[in-house]
Amino acid sequence: MSDDFQGRGGSPWGTPPGGGNGSGKGPRPPDIDAIIREIQNKINKFLPGGSSSGGKPISLILIILAFVWLASGLYRVLPDEQGVVLRFGKFVKTTQPGLNYHIPIPIETVRTPKVTKVNRIDIGFRSERDSGFSSGGGVADVPQESLMLTGDENIVNIDFSVFWVIKDAGKFLFQIQDPEGTVKAAAETAMREVVAKSRIQQILTEGRAKIENETQDIIQAILDEYNSGIQITQVQTQKADPPDQVIDAFRDVQAARADMERSKNEAEAYANDVIPRARGEAAKIMQAAEAYKQKVVAAAEGEASRFISIYTEYAKAKEVTQERMYLETMEKVLADIDKVIIEKNAGSGVVPYLPLPELGKKKATN
Repeated sequence: MSDDFQGRGGSPWGTPPGGGNGSGKGPRPPDIDAIIREIQNKINKFLPGGSSSGGKPISLILIILAFVWLASGLYRVLPDEQGVVLRFGKFVKTTQPGLNYHIPIPIETVRTPKVTKVNRIDIGFRSERDSGFSSGGGVADVPQESLMLTGDENIVNIDFSVFWVIKDAGKFLFQIQDPEGTVKAAAETAMREVVAKSRIQQILTEGRAKIENETQDIIQAILDEYNSGIQITQVQTQKADPPDQVIDAFRDVQAARADMERSKNEAEAYANDVIPRARGEAAKIMQAAEAYKQKVVAAAEGEASRFISIYTEYAKAKEVTQERMYLETMEKVLADIDKVIIEKNAGSGVVPYLPLPELGKKKATN
């Protein structure tokens, strides 16, 4: 090799004609074959056996290519992803976030879908961006999806959204062909089932939370039966109204029902105020009547006992008893009247008059 360099003036590209001073017709083109031989000789020095074997360069290249091919099996799964390994297109396993390895292409390939991303499907309405036309209010109604029959044979217009994430990436990719379409169909079916068992008043007022929970459970059960690998995180009711054609009449009914409820509440409040007071008055009257009863009975029993005792004494001594009763009666009769005593047997010169009322007044004055 050094002889060749010397023959070309010490340069692998040769010496220009006319000497090394650049004179002559110009530089001579490089010898490509010589360059290739030189490179091969340098590579052969690193192979076992030196440059005696002509197949060594090919072996080295194959070893390098094999190493690169094996190293291409390394792959990284991000924290919000899940790895799905396919062997000749068939699902083999799932891998968790981090650095993983698979047999390189074309034997195995890897997909890494986002498993923490929350997906949303709207049923009964579409946003202007999704529908492609403007409805003036930001959303476009889809009556084919939103109109449902209630348990009391009324029609209700329900718009709701379903939020879901990927629970098992392998099942999600290979068990169902159209995940979004499957979720949408299951959600519409579940909501119609729940609405068909509910009354319209419950749907429009306080029963929304219960309907959402029941719908979510039914959707999840359907998707689990399909082995879809999907987890339903929430069902959210956006709107629940009567159809547009009868909404005014329905609102009138609602207003009348509200008036009825208000009147009922006022009546109950009045009853709660009046009834306790009436019961208190009745209890008071009953207690007074019971006291009067006991008083009258006790007085009657006392009079009866007194009469019996008087009769007993009267039977023993009739004249004495009659005299005593007469005196007691006269004492009661004359107790509150003015009395004047005149002594008919008084002597001459003495006024037979004793003014007891005047004497009593003077005594009270002194």
